Amino acid sequence: MTAEGFFEGRRLQMARGVLLQCIMGGYPPARFYGSDDGDLALVPDPAQIHRLPWSQQPRALAICDADELTGESSSLSTRGQLKAVIARYAARGLAPVVATELEFFVFAPNTDPTQPFQPPLGLDGRREDGCSAFSVSSNNGLRPFFSEVYECMAALGLPRDTFMHEMGVSQFEINLLHGDPLLLADQTFLFKHLLKEVALKHGLTVVCMAKPLAHTPGSSMHIHQSIVEIGSGRNVFSDEAGEPTATFRHFIGGQQAGMADFTALFAPNVNSYQRLCHPFASPNNACWSHDNRAAGLRIPASSAAARRVENRLPGADANPYLAIAASLAAGLYGIENELEPSAAIQGEFEVPDNLSLPCTLHAALERLKRSQLAKELFGKEFIGGYVASKTLELTSFFDEITPWERRVLAAQA
Repeated sequence: MTAEGFFEGRRLQMARGVLLQCIMGGYPPARFYGSDDGDLALVPDPAQIHRLPWSQQPRALAICDADELTGESSSLSTRGQLKAVIARYAARGLAPVVATELEFFVFAPNTDPTQPFQPPLGLDGRREDGCSAFSVSSNNGLRPFFSEVYECMAALGLPRDTFMHEMGVSQFEINLLHGDPLLLADQTFLFKHLLKEVALKHGLTVVCMAKPLAHTPGSSMHIHQSIVEIGSGRNVFSDEAGEPTATFRHFIGGQQAGMADFTALFAPNVNSYQRLCHPFASPNNACWSHDNRAAGLRIPASSAAARRVENRLPGADANPYLAIAASLAAGLYGIENELEPSAAIQGEFEVPDNLSLPCTLHAALERLKRSQLAKELFGKEFIGGYVASKTLELTSFFDEITPWERRVLAAQA
């Protein structure tokens, strides 16, 4: 839209079905978004209008809510779903606080998708070989790229906590500062968009796939969650003596109750399960633990005021609005129904059957499709449309034969 049209307040409308467009560009049947495929209004959030610092031509980006023409939020909007969850907390005098940790890879351009990704050439003319995890000098070869990333983050008002080289080859992680869930979802979305745009300027490719390289750790989007009282700001997960509260237990119980049903929301793509099938620091379970990274729900070591629950299931490929909404909705469900969690696990452990999670996209979608809890918390229209769109993607994947199948199975009798 032109700047003139935007500042005149001209309403921008979009077909309702676009919210269910799958990643290949197609759409599920129209019955999932209304047979007329009528319009939605895109209503800009005044706090999320940004001049894009990496663009030579003056451009701005406005994050919008997708609203029905009657004024209410569209049930198909993931941002609208998150706002609805936050409102349910507010009705109880509570406000969730979240932070996201996002991992990503920086690669050389990959013009042939049949070939593996490669790390870029550094300023020393070499490609990283995977020995740089947590090194203070690991990103020197990418310093021009990261310098512009930092500058653009500052220009967009994206505060950052820590930035580090992660375990994978040319893999990095950023921790965003904790705050309002809607703000953190917006910031996570903006940061991923920023990364890809700045990378293109530097002749690089940023990949937020859950598992872009074989034999290498995948990329997560861990979500840290706590709840405070509106007004006092007191963390309701800790009592006056600094001990865990019943609310804390019930929140964990709700997370456990929803984790298997919501796996397809946290792990939305075929590739997501490549990360979860090799669960090194990528736990595919609904167990909880004090500071054990093998558990899907980890309680980090912290002061009583900072007591929080880390959901370690979501991948970097997850929609931040939807992943945060699903995680917080499950926790609130536990609080409302006073659900008790299982016993905490420590050390090496066997995952009980009742705490295991779907390990393929097909299984996760079947679980989500049957979930009464998901329909209760997000509405039948949203869950039906989401499953329909993701089923199209899964069908497209099965329409291709992989190199592994040709290499290993062709010679079988």
